[in-house]
This record gives sequence, structure tokens and C-alpha cells, in this order.
Amino acid sequence: MTKTDSEIAHPAIVSQDEWLVERKKLLDHEKEQLKHYDRVNAERRRLPMVKIEKDYVFDGPNGKRSLKSLFDGRRQLIVYHFMFDPTWETHRCPGCTGWVDALGDLSLLEKRDTTFVMVSRAPLAMLDAYKAERGWSVAWFSSFGSDFNYDFHVTLDPKIAPAEYNYRNKAEMEAAMGHPVKMEGEEHGLSVFFRLDDDVFHTYSTYARALESLKDAYHLLDTTPYGRQQDFEDSPSGWPQKPTYPSRPIS
Repeated sequence: MTKTDSEIAHPAIVSQDEWLVERKKLLDHEKEQLKHYDRVNAERRRLPMVKIEKDYVFDGPNGKRSLKSLFDGRRQLIVYHFMFDPTWETHRCPGCTGWVDALGDLSLLEKRDTTFVMVSRAPLAMLDAYKAERGWSVAWFSSFGSDFNYDFHVTLDPKIAPAEYNYRNKAEMEAAMGHPVKMEGEEHGLSVFFRLDDDVFHTYSTYARALESLKDAYHLLDTTPYGRQQDFEDSPSGWPQKPTYPSRPIS
């Protein structure tokens, strides 16, 4: 970056030919990044899963719901852990709010046998009020009174369980950050579950900046065991897949 006499920061000014040379260099790096992303997704689709043994109960618009019922009969469930402490009378998480505001059309998820919901620890009445205020339509459930938030490390309370966030304990987090950290209170994250008949399994959770790009149907599907279910993907044998580019009749 350079500055002009007016002190406005801007990229270097070059000829079209010079720009094209640099753009092609960047394109090579972008292609490498995309191939690496596909490899990571393929590895994620091969993660093992852990059976959920607890009977978590959630409050929803139609009463009490089990974790299994949140699937709405589908095979996969994506849960966004929206930060919302029961004591927050006026405070609302701006980062979580911006994340939900930025969500795209998620209708593809249902076509891929996947359900998306949000879960927070605040009571349902508080969630419903904020949902109406923001004009959101996504399903939002309260885990108030259950261990769900604590077990998936999005409510940190050392009096209940040793603090852990993004797969680091307090000492590891302080070493990574280079300064003391509180490691208490609400955090955000995203967890994925898979259903086999009446059994529910936890397959994946991610936290912090890893959620920044998970705002559209394709990237959300990338977090699930079945992925996008397209034939360009390197998936285990037997995984459901459709043609990446379906043939279209010529009119």
C-alpha cells in the first residue's frame, strides 16, 4: 500500500500488463487455497462421531423438544450457538447478531436432509422477543436449565466444569494469546449432529473466527458428514452424491 499527497492509502498504481502478472500470481495461490479447502472438507467428512447419551431438553414455540426432535425428521442437524446469557436484560451480542443478519438462503439444507437451528441459554421469551425485533425466521430454541451449553463449551463456568474453548483450556489459551484470559461466560460456536434411527451423534464443533464464512448453505453443508453431496467431493463410499452440474435439456 502507498499513500498519495492527500494521505489516502491505496494499492500501487501500475500498467495493465503489470497488474495482469500480479493477478495471475494471486490466481495460482487462490487455486491452491481452494484445493486445500477441498482436502480439509474431505478429512472432515471422515471424522468419527460420538453418541449423545444425555437427554437434553429445549424450549421452543411448541413446547419442550428433545435434541432428536430438533432434526425435524432429517438426517443431519446444524446448531448455531448464539451467545445470550439469561441475565442480559438489554445487552445483545453484536457479533452473533451480525452473523445471523448475514445468513443467506438456507433452503438447500432441507434438500440435503439437513436442519439448521439456533440454540441459546437465555429463556425462550427473551429469544422470541429479540427474534421478532430483528425480523428473523430461523428456528431458535432455549437450552435454559440444561447442560447443553456447558457440554459444548459455549457457556464457560469453572464452578460447573473446567473452562475450555476452541479445544484449549485456560492455560493453553493464555499461552496462545500471550496474556491472561477470563474464560468465563458466553461464547459462540457451531455444532453438527447426525441421526441414526433414534440415536443422535455429535460429529463436529467449531468456534471463534472459523464461523466467519459459514453463512451460506454450501459452506454450512461443508461442516456436515455428508458435505454438499456433489460428485466432485472426495467422500467415503456410500455417501449420498448428486452430479455437481446436472445436465439440462436443450430447449
